[in-house]
Amino acid sequence: MEIQWLKAFLSIAEQGSVSEAAEALHLTQPAVSKRLAALEQQLGTPLFDRIGRRLQLTDAGRALLPRARHILNEVSDAERELRSLGGEVTGSLRIATSHHVGLHHLPPVLKEFSNRYPDVALDIDFVDSEQAYEALMAGEYELAVVTLALKEYPNLEARVIWPDPCVVVAAPEHPLAQTPGLDLADLARYPAILPDLNTYTGRLIKREFDAQGLKLTAKLATNFLETIKMMAGVGLGWSVLPRTLVDDSLAVLPVEKLNILRNLGVINHRARTLSNAASALQQLLLQAAAENGPQATRKK
Repeated sequence: MEIQWLKAFLSIAEQGSVSEAAEALHLTQPAVSKRLAALEQQLGTPLFDRIGRRLQLTDAGRALLPRARHILNEVSDAERELRSLGGEVTGSLRIATSHHVGLHHLPPVLKEFSNRYPDVALDIDFVDSEQAYEALMAGEYELAVVTLALKEYPNLEARVIWPDPCVVVAAPEHPLAQTPGLDLADLARYPAILPDLNTYTGRLIKREFDAQGLKLTAKLATNFLETIKMMAGVGLGWSVLPRTLVDDSLAVLPVEKLNILRNLGVINHRARTLSNAASALQQLLLQAAAENGPQATRKK
């Protein structure tokens, strides 16, 4: 069984089609189809069913999927360990980041990284922080730079890079902006525009309302903070946003006894050997944390 066959199989499983897998692997569609056919022939069983235009895993394909990931991760770890012996920062580096972190915090670090290490092919996926955690656990990324989880993951190491204090905001003409001495009960009387309450940021907000037995009414939900900012700014509801996003289109609401601080940082799997490229990027992130404030905090 050849490694390239497994790579083709895994890419098709992730992309859902041969054509998209070929694009992801930078191969022709016939080449990917040939590798899949060779793997199926060796195993003596089909790995995919064609449902409409999409491919879906058969029982055999579902059984092979985690094993294929494990094999390819082991091969990648071996390659990284051998390359690290030479100390060169080259090769490819796949990382995940959330839209907010990737747009507003990560660019200066990435610019410095690309200037220092031009031989690294950087592959960046923009995903929700919760998805990044799951993907990192599955070995799909070396690093993720995201909003850190509220709970600890024993297999993951997390470091705080940017503390991200949040404030309650609304359009300047919103009734809440005209009300002095606000508390959570005042906010509960009006609909909010928030990230999904299953996200880390959403859970932080919901936790405050649950602690006082108040119902939180989310009129609209989106995980894109820039979209939330726009909708709050035109008066569709109050929201909670990072202080760094607030401008003249929003009024900060002074809500008593409400302090919402989320942490943005970098995570990696403890059992996975980082490539020289991943180690170099992680070090630049830690330097950014040291330059912008207290030393980065390590979370278990």
